[in-house]
Parts: sequence; structure tokens; C-alpha cells
Amino acid sequence: MNHLMIDLETMGNKPTAPIIAIGAVFFDPQSGVLGAEFYVAVSLSSTMEQGAIPDGDTILWWMKQSPEARAAICTDDTQHISDALSELSSFINRHSNNPQYMKVWGNGSSFDNVILRSAYERAGHTCPWQFWNNSDVRTMVMLCSKLCFDPKRDMPFDGVAHNALADARHQVKFVSEIWQRLLATQQH
Repeated sequence: MNHLMIDLETMGNKPTAPIIAIGAVFFDPQSGVLGAEFYVAVSLSSTMEQGAIPDGDTILWWMKQSPEARAAICTDDTQHISDALSELSSFINRHSNNPQYMKVWGNGSSFDNVILRSAYERAGHTCPWQFWNNSDVRTMVMLCSKLCFDPKRDMPFDGVAHNALADARHQVKFVSEIWQRLLATQQH
């Protein structure tokens, strides 16, 4: 599989936002089949030590989320951001057909993908995918809502919202559905 859905939980919304959880899942958009999965909770202090900058409004937003979502990020089982990024890179290298051509999906590519790439840079690590392979969930959703259906409205969420891995799985579900619908309209 050479498509990877990334979802981050962060304490901000700018490229310098501190990452507090990383979820990722490989998938085949043509079939909707899920592949290998990755999840890690990240130490907030470790991201801030590397220059990540939290945002007060995002912190307040997190305080209003479900107890389950907050519990996933307020765990004692967190990793230093450098270790989390190394593990993500290893995960990608183990499971990608070819990281050079791997498509990395974010919701949107200017959020998850950019924040993650910035974290790699601050940690002195090489980002394991090419920036030109960023793909955007939001663009797919917008196109499909104009053409056939609104996945955010019409596809029920399965799992705990704002858990990075559950969010990544859900985004795979509707990107795959959109992909398949768009291909089906092309064949008619």
C-alpha cells in the first residue's frame, strides 16, 4: 500500500503547533482496505522544548472535548517527540511500497502534513515523504459534496472522535468512498 492517512492531535493550529498524538494508517483508496496502523501519544513538554508553540484557544477547545478524547492525550504513556518521529519513520519504511512515491493524506494537507513536517525539521530528522506527495482530505470532501454526497454528514463516525488513530481510520473510510464514487462516475 502506498497511501498513508495521517491524523494529529495538537495544541495549536499553526505549523509550529505542539503535537500531542500521531495516528496513521496505510490504505488502498480503490478498495477501502486498511493496512498497518500506528499510534503514539507525545509528550507536550518535549515538543515545546523543541520550539513548538501552543495556542490558548486550542487548549480551551481540548478542555471541552469528551473525557475519552482527553484521556488519550493526558496519559502517562507518552513519548518524546524525537522518539515518536523516529518510530513513525520506521513504521513508514517498513510498510510503504516505496516512500519516495507514497501519498500522505492529511485533513488538510496544510494542517497535519505541514505540522508534522515542521516537527521533523525542529527535531533535526528527515521527513520520510516528499512534500509534493501531500494529499488533502478536505479537497476530496469538498469535491464529493458538490458531486454526490457529503461524507462528513452521511458517514457515521466509528470510535472516539479526536483520537488520532480513530480520526485517521474515519478519514480513510470517506476518502476511499469518494475515490470509488469518482472512479465509478468516470466509467459511465
